[in-house]
Amino acid sequence: MLRIYLKLIFIRIACTGIFLTHFVTQTSWAENSVSYYRQQGLAYRYQKLYPQAIAALEKSVKLAPQDINGRIILGWTLHLAGNHKQAERSLFQALYINPFSVQACNALGIVYLVQGDLIPAVGVHNWAAILKPDNEIAYYNLSLAYHRLGFFNWAIANADIAIKLEPSNPHPLVAKALAAWDQGDRTWAKQIFKQAINLDSRYADTEFLNYLEEAGFSTGQIALSKKILRLL
Repeated sequence: MLRIYLKLIFIRIACTGIFLTHFVTQTSWAENSVSYYRQQGLAYRYQKLYPQAIAALEKSVKLAPQDINGRIILGWTLHLAGNHKQAERSLFQALYINPFSVQACNALGIVYLVQGDLIPAVGVHNWAAILKPDNEIAYYNLSLAYHRLGFFNWAIANADIAIKLEPSNPHPLVAKALAAWDQGDRTWAKQIFKQAINLDSRYADTEFLNYLEEAGFSTGQIALSKKILRLL
């Protein structure tokens, strides 16, 4: 009886070992797959092969649905591909999982801004600024959003904070110039715009200002930037 009992114990130990080995292997495989698909997606995105990038990143999110980094990367890739509603969904899900993610707030706020959803953009970016008071991205985008909403004093105030946080970036200066112009102080607006040109001479080129679309400026804001430049 003792011999039979010992055999049963050994069999149970062996089976447990096989199960644990299988479980660890499967877990490791899944983790490696998440990393593999994410890196593959980023590589495709770097090449601007957005359909392939999105497909790979969607696989990584499916394997690790609670990993907000995967959802943020997918959301931003969808945004770059012009799929703004899908980007909004992915980034909102990331923020739902972790409402304190500054990265998710910044990305979602930009997607709202680009779509013209200005009230949600203001709400999300204000939350991002509360979470991280030195968040230049939030203040800069708030300046653009408030300008489009017609709150020029608030646009200037937020642009000033962004300028203080990142003085080498001409974008907040251009945003401030737009608000100053529409507030009625055109001389001041031109002075501010010249400061942006002093930081980067490319801003003296009207055609280069089309690039501001990638920086969150609306079509109307780009047109106003060109108008100010022509009148310098």
